[in-house]
Amino acid sequence: MMDPMFIALSKYRRRKYGECVENCTQILDKNPYDQAAWALKAKALTQQVYIDEIESEEQGIAEMLMDDTSIAQFARPGTSLKQPTSASIGGPSPAVRPVSQAGRPLSGFVRPGTQSGRPGTMEQALKTPRTAQTARLVTSASGRFVRLGTASMLSHPDGPFINLQRLNYGKYAAKPNLAKVLFEYIFHHENDVRNALELAAQATGCAQYKDWWWKLQVGKCYHRLGMFREAERQYKSALKQQVMLDTVLLLGKVYLRLDQPLQAVALYKQSLEKFPNDTTLLVAISRIYDGMNMIEDTTKWYKEVLISDGVNVEAIASIAANYFYTDQPEIAIRLYRRLIQMGLYNVELFNNIGLCCFYAQHYDMTLKCFERAVAIATDEQLADVWYNISHLALGVGDNNMAYQCLRLAVAADNGHTEAYNNLAVLELRRGDVERAKALFRSSAELNPLAYEPHYNQATLSESLGDLQTSYSSVLKSVEAFPDHVDSKNLLVKLKEHFASL
Repeated sequence: MMDPMFIALSKYRRRKYGECVENCTQILDKNPYDQAAWALKAKALTQQVYIDEIESEEQGIAEMLMDDTSIAQFARPGTSLKQPTSASIGGPSPAVRPVSQAGRPLSGFVRPGTQSGRPGTMEQALKTPRTAQTARLVTSASGRFVRLGTASMLSHPDGPFINLQRLNYGKYAAKPNLAKVLFEYIFHHENDVRNALELAAQATGCAQYKDWWWKLQVGKCYHRLGMFREAERQYKSALKQQVMLDTVLLLGKVYLRLDQPLQAVALYKQSLEKFPNDTTLLVAISRIYDGMNMIEDTTKWYKEVLISDGVNVEAIASIAANYFYTDQPEIAIRLYRRLIQMGLYNVELFNNIGLCCFYAQHYDMTLKCFERAVAIATDEQLADVWYNISHLALGVGDNNMAYQCLRLAVAADNGHTEAYNNLAVLELRRGDVERAKALFRSSAELNPLAYEPHYNQATLSESLGDLQTSYSSVLKSVEAFPDHVDSKNLLVKLKEHFASL
């Protein structure tokens, strides 16, 4: 008969964590003090809910509204992620490239913490990201020695696997192998950051402050608790003892939360000397420049990524989007076609290829791509597809078809800002002024950083003689897009009118 522990290890290596937990439970039922089975079960439970800390940064409305970690209230242009570079300094113009609710241009790739459904709702702030999974193998040994544990290891059928209230952290901290397994279980599975921090702090002391791994874990706990300066000190101390890529990336995340993107870029570039052509570092630099609206630098660094990793989906998709918005749809088609050759098959890809074909005047392929996109789209994705099909209809002069497409987009997603705005324009052409005003108002409320609904609302109110509403709307339009010439001209016109009263 095969050893049950060997079976459990085999299940763990094959990432069958549920079956591994069941096997370990059976072993523990026979011998509750089996440390090896206890540790393996803890690792299997941890891996079931493991989150890669490097990729799991997602800020909801709570963090955005209650963040008090800013260094300066009014940062200089090009030095802050909260105030992206405007078009006058080198960023893309919102008139050419649409922006998200965070005020940043839409990129070709959805990354953790960006472009999430509705970052303006409390529901989104309460979501827990599940963006990455890894599996680490148990260290192999020539023999397995069963050692008896303590009563704190005992698990009860109706209670938790490990009773954290009964643990003596000092005793476990002196046993590095068990302590590391226990820390990851508490940190990831139980999500009890304070107890994890206590264990990590005691283990760091037992290691005489010479173990970089424990310093890294203490930094993670501080980061999770929002104590970014303390986390920064722990990460720097860990880097002095051992230069590791994870530590560098986590320290860069601290600088980003402190709104110091240039400091993070400098750290990543310095780390490239020790980790030459590392894709993770190159992608991290590209993302920062993308967040700061520095599109030329973004494209440059994504091209560096492709030199090292020619099949990096994020780099290919982002470069393709940049080419599309700089009036080079033919090059974008080639890059998107490369993604299809790599095996990608999703709605966004066919949607983007359809748009590129339309602007590159490949009309025979345009409708085929959008038909494929509609066929495989879910309810959440369908709104964007119908919205883009409405542009095709407007391009060929079929306003009725465009109107129906926009109605379908709104039906699929009642929070689609652009669809509301364009639908209002078509309603205005039909002569329904009141409905157009209501739609412009809805569009402006859904995305206050989009200048189009504010400007359209201001123009409509000015034509109807409601100058005060027009003035309020045009101020919001200028705030969202300071270089919009029509908004500035309308603002000057209104000011002259008010001065003459």
